[in-house]
Amino acid sequence: MIISRTPFRISFAGGGSDLKSYYARFGGAVVSTTIDKYTYLSIHKYFVDNKTHLKYSHNELVENHSEIKHPLIREIFTHFDINGVDFSSSADIPSGTGLASSSAFAVGLINLCAAYKGQYISKFKIAEIACAVEIDKLLEPIGKQDQFACSVGGLNLIEFHPDETVHIEKILLDSNSLQQLQSNLLMFYLGKTRLASSILSEQKNNIESDKKIGNLHKMVQLAYDLKKELCMQNIHSMGEILHTGWMYKKELAKGIADAHIDDNYMLAMKAGAKGGKLLGAGGGGFLLFYAEQDAHNAIRSALGHLVEIPFNFDNTGTSIIF
Repeated sequence: MIISRTPFRISFAGGGSDLKSYYARFGGAVVSTTIDKYTYLSIHKYFVDNKTHLKYSHNELVENHSEIKHPLIREIFTHFDINGVDFSSSADIPSGTGLASSSAFAVGLINLCAAYKGQYISKFKIAEIACAVEIDKLLEPIGKQDQFACSVGGLNLIEFHPDETVHIEKILLDSNSLQQLQSNLLMFYLGKTRLASSILSEQKNNIESDKKIGNLHKMVQLAYDLKKELCMQNIHSMGEILHTGWMYKKELAKGIADAHIDDNYMLAMKAGAKGGKLLGAGGGGFLLFYAEQDAHNAIRSALGHLVEIPFNFDNTGTSIIF
């Protein structure tokens, strides 16, 4: 049996600039980190050579690739010519919550299949294959920060260039600053999942019609500003940059925010949060806040109706753990 473990990610600044409709014209940049919440995938030889057993949110027993209903499994198994296996998946966080679950699954599955075939593929190449499958093959209206973030791992500035190249720069914090940054971030589950595709499709159309270009320019600049501040160990800049970016992001497409999201955001801000944002495309999932320690109890009390999810940063990216 082979088991892969791939972290989910949280994006701090620049989200949306990784859509091709934007970066192909202007270049994009995001700051994100992976966290210690993972998707786990396993594979081993099935006892019947000519059948493949798939266990995820559904069960499938198929004889060839074309019969597989799960699009990512179908395309990646076809890419690696995987047959006659027993495959299963599990995760620490449900899908559709803004932590890049789909791309983490794709990245982890590519890593898993390569290991099963005895192939070595770099983490950067794994991300490229995941982008090709999700964006080019399956035509998902998504960007490509998640594939690189989940594959490479860590706290990074990720740049997307018009020529399709991607550059990843590690953001280095001293141990005290890193621990303080982790400790000052709070994440709360809003209690609902969403499909990102409709929101991202509208956002893509708005970019293509130049409606929201100015906001994305400002969001990209925030990514560079945050990288600069963090490299100077000024972690308290996180709050203001998160808040400013969230105000810009809410204007990119309808459905990114609603009354439930806005009300909970304002409750946290009134309780002492310095800034925050909704993670992912919008519509549901997790709210992330930056707050100094003396405000944490007040924020937890104000958001007591939501589930808090404690987390730490991950620096390993996708890996084979067994």
